[in-house]
Amino acid sequence: MNLLWLIMICVSIVFAIFTGNLEAFTKSIFEGAKSAVEVSLYLLGIVSVWMGITKILEDSGLIYRIAHLFKPLICRLFKNIPDDHPPITAITLNVLANLFGLGNAATPLGIKAMQDLDALNEDKGTITPEMMTFIVINTASIQLIPFSVIGILANYGHRNPAAVVFPVLIATGISTLTALLVLAAFRKIFR
Repeated sequence: MNLLWLIMICVSIVFAIFTGNLEAFTKSIFEGAKSAVEVSLYLLGIVSVWMGITKILEDSGLIYRIAHLFKPLICRLFKNIPDDHPPITAITLNVLANLFGLGNAATPLGIKAMQDLDALNEDKGTITPEMMTFIVINTASIQLIPFSVIGILANYGHRNPAAVVFPVLIATGISTLTALLVLAAFRKIFR
């Protein structure tokens, strides 16, 4: 991958030199770097807020109540997880973070959920059906309110950044349902 980036940069420099746009090319590199840093800091703020909220919810015990609300759905999707086992809480937090469009905050929660699911795995080094289901749900991730996208659009001055909410909800709902159906079909075919 590094080689691919190096080739693209070298080709861009050569074209900028031959077309006489080296100054514009240099200016755009620095503007792009500045924009990348600004967006990264903005997303870092969103992740920090969500992780702080998650920690407060966990310390107050409220997360266990939220997990209890989601428990019927989680238990239906993850049939082999024992009741009140740590993966239920980790999966719930991950689903909630994805639901609110905070995919960056969901990453550490997803890692924790996979570690908890692996603790239940008797055959280490193999993937369990629960792990497969979690990966599919985490990857497709239904988003109710995509805070990250709304924040980025607002940061760049979009007139109506919340206009993406309904299309994102429909698209992510369809993708999650499709992914779960495909997983179920593959499980039946390759049992």
